[in-house]
Amino acid sequence: MIETVSCGGVVIYKGKLLILYKDYKNKYVGWVLPKGTVEIGETHQVTAVREVKEESGVNANIVKYVGTSQYSFQGNDDVINKSVHWYLMKTTSFYTKPQREEYFLDAGFYKYHEAYHLLKFSDERYVLKKAYNAYLELRKNNQWFSKDEGSFYYKQN
Repeated sequence: MIETVSCGGVVIYKGKLLILYKDYKNKYVGWVLPKGTVEIGETHQVTAVREVKEESGVNANIVKYVGTSQYSFQGNDDVINKSVHWYLMKTTSFYTKPQREEYFLDAGFYKYHEAYHLLKFSDERYVLKKAYNAYLELRKNNQWFSKDEGSFYYKQN
C-alpha cells in the first residue's frame, strides 16, 4: 500500500463555492474540489493555496482548517491510501481558468446546494458541508468579509 498526502480548498466568494469539472480520457468524469499532492518542503497550507491556483486559476487565502478526508483506490501497481487536508478559503473574484493539462475542462462558483449535488464524491460533499457551515458561522459573527466583499477582512476573536 502506498500512502500519499494531498491538500485542497473549499473556496468561497460572495457565498458561492468553487468546483471543477474533470474529464480524464472519458475514464474519470465529474465535479470535484481543487486538491493536490504535497511537494517536498511544502507545508499543507502552501500546498492547498498552490493547488487551488494551479487547478482553477483562483487566487485564494486560507481562513481556517476544515479537517481531513481519507480514501483508497487502485493505482497502476498498488493500492493508494490518500489523506487530504482541507481548508476553508476566500477569494476576491469569480475569475477561473481550469488547468487543461490536468484534464479540468470547467470551473465555476455555484450556490451551496448546486455544488453539493454536483460533486462526484461523498467525502468531498461532507467536506463542502462542513466548510460551508463554518463560513455561515463566521458570517453570522461578522468575521467574514467587509460589506463590499471585495477586500479581505477576517477578524479573529
